[in-house]
Amino acid sequence: MPWDSMRDLMSSALQPQEKRSKRSVAGAMARLSVLAGILVAALLIPATTFVAITGNDVAQRALELPLALEENPNPQTTKVVDTDGKLIAYFYEQNRSDVPLDQINDNMKNAILAIEDVRFYEHGALDLKGTLRALVNNASDGNTQGGSTITQQLVKLIQVQNATTAEERKAATEKSASRKIRELKHAIAYEEKYTKDEILERYLNIAYFGDGAYGVSAAARHYFSVAPKDLNPAQAATLAGLVKNPNQYNPRTYPERALQRRNTVLAVMARYGFVPDEQARAFQAGGLNLNLTSFPNGCVDSDASFSCDFVRRYLMADESLGKTVDERRARLEQGGLTIKTTIDLSMQKAANKAVSSTINPKDGVIGALALIEPGTGNVRAVAQSRPMGSDLKEGQSYINFAVPTKYGDSGGFQGGSTFKFFTTVAALKKGIGVGKTYSSPQTMTMPAGSYTACNDGGVGEWKLKNSTGAGTFNMYRGLRQSVNTYYSQLERDAGLCNVVKTARSMGINVPENDEVGPFTLGVTYISPTDLAAAYASAASGGEYCEPLPVAEIVDRTGKTVKEYEPTCKRVMSKEVAAQVNDILRGVQEPGGFGYSNGTGLRIPSAAKTGTTNSAQSVWYMGYTPELATASMISGVTKSGRPASLVGKTIKGSPISFSAAGGSSLAGPMWAKAMQVIQDELDGKSFDSPPQRQPANPAPQRSSSGNNNGGNDDRGNRGNRGRDRDDD
Repeated sequence: MPWDSMRDLMSSALQPQEKRSKRSVAGAMARLSVLAGILVAALLIPATTFVAITGNDVAQRALELPLALEENPNPQTTKVVDTDGKLIAYFYEQNRSDVPLDQINDNMKNAILAIEDVRFYEHGALDLKGTLRALVNNASDGNTQGGSTITQQLVKLIQVQNATTAEERKAATEKSASRKIRELKHAIAYEEKYTKDEILERYLNIAYFGDGAYGVSAAARHYFSVAPKDLNPAQAATLAGLVKNPNQYNPRTYPERALQRRNTVLAVMARYGFVPDEQARAFQAGGLNLNLTSFPNGCVDSDASFSCDFVRRYLMADESLGKTVDERRARLEQGGLTIKTTIDLSMQKAANKAVSSTINPKDGVIGALALIEPGTGNVRAVAQSRPMGSDLKEGQSYINFAVPTKYGDSGGFQGGSTFKFFTTVAALKKGIGVGKTYSSPQTMTMPAGSYTACNDGGVGEWKLKNSTGAGTFNMYRGLRQSVNTYYSQLERDAGLCNVVKTARSMGINVPENDEVGPFTLGVTYISPTDLAAAYASAASGGEYCEPLPVAEIVDRTGKTVKEYEPTCKRVMSKEVAAQVNDILRGVQEPGGFGYSNGTGLRIPSAAKTGTTNSAQSVWYMGYTPELATASMISGVTKSGRPASLVGKTIKGSPISFSAAGGSSLAGPMWAKAMQVIQDELDGKSFDSPPQRQPANPAPQRSSSGNNNGGNDDRGNRGNRGRDRDDD
């Protein structure tokens, strides 16, 4: 029989913390006589079962439990913000932001005390009067009332929150004698450890208020769009009425029930003098006056959904935030962090509008933009034409087509003639001057052995052709006009392996099988983000910086958890970078393929077009000294894999082979974004190149030539080139 232990338990339970040392054992023994009634009321179980409480070892085992209650921090909501602190998204397991008691006004405190435990500051862990009152009321009207104090309720809430298995959750909520005794013992220890104010603060922060709102701060902001310090008595009464049954009294789904419950709380508040009778009646006559604010969880509903997704996946891959994926997810969804990203929401808005005004979500193509800041790698925005979601009929997708595969599940898209950029850089680094000329016929065969892969393997014969005509070209016109047969020769002289290594140095993942002659025509699959970062190397003056979507993480106190510094390296000299920029500025000058796309800009810019074999993907790599952007449009299959653009429709207009060009399709999408974004940039100029080589006169065009700006790199990709099968 555990009577001695029960006596000590009761002696502690009935006394407030500050009075326990003054109470006599005789007084505690006197209270022991009502223990049976107390437990019956508190447990809400038949009186006949009380024999089991004292007659077997259930209570004994409960009383032998350690006093300490394991406490874990409340899960907190994490915020994701842009460079100016504007909200991008929330990540959370439970929508909660703890607040100290001094940031919760008296209206809320009084409302919760009135309806849940009005004598909270007068009793110990167990309220004898409240429990007896519940017992009497239960016996007289048949309605069950709880006699649990706020401390007892808090203990239960902590145990429920700590439960990680179904068995633990059942043990924390079952209606049993052992659970009540266990809770009482923990409540006694809790009152020994914390002050009443601390207990009330913890209770208001852990309690569930329904509709996904955990804690009083989230509840106040969700239901009324105010901070807990600004709640009026009626709002406070509405929230206080929820804790008993958050679902039944949810004011959004059951407003009539919630109104009745709120009025009950107001009446009790008036009864105990927390609010004047007249004011209570005035509030009771009014409506709920909800002012709902939603706190969408995750990236789907964000205005920067795929930038947000990039941030999340980037952090989930950061092992410094946790050894396992589960640990990192818990850190993000429970840690109450503020994730300061490199995303600029104003640029994001411009990118979103440019893409959506160009392509419909249901079109059989994907359009994407990736914006990178030169010199830092900061990702300013990624956007795509397919909204985030699972409704395939509406064109939605969870694939992030703009970012590398490991962060977005897309296999990437062939880069086309944008890769002539790497050949140009490699040639200039080797000392080949911009005045280098080649006779560049309409068709050409590069004999076997013309190229050597990085593993010293020979490369077979490669037959290719131009779509821009034939003639003698120097580097300026060869790149501006994107002449395939010029670049097949320049790649040979620069060295295929040198070109591949140049691309790899700028973050391009080049498989060994892509070390072939047609590499300069962009046979490698690449994401818009990675290609934008590569071109940013020239824009920055020669430094490549890895794409970086996160700047800093801080905790709830404002303490820095981690700073993310740019990871940069020099990949070309300033002189080479200036030379490349000067050549590519000509793409948007009269006679260049991108002239029409640059006419709306007031700031210096450069660009390179790209169109892949079979017109699968078209690119426009536009950049300024302050922002490098990849604009890409590709045909895709139902599963999101690349497919030819030919025969697809964009905004209801069918795409022909001749119309599928980088300057004609992807270029205008870039221009739409930049015409808005340019106002946010300083308009810096490019550095002057070490030498300027006048572009030689326009070459004679063959009868099969095509001067369409996008058909600049179509040709046979050679015996080691490969197409990806469509499904």
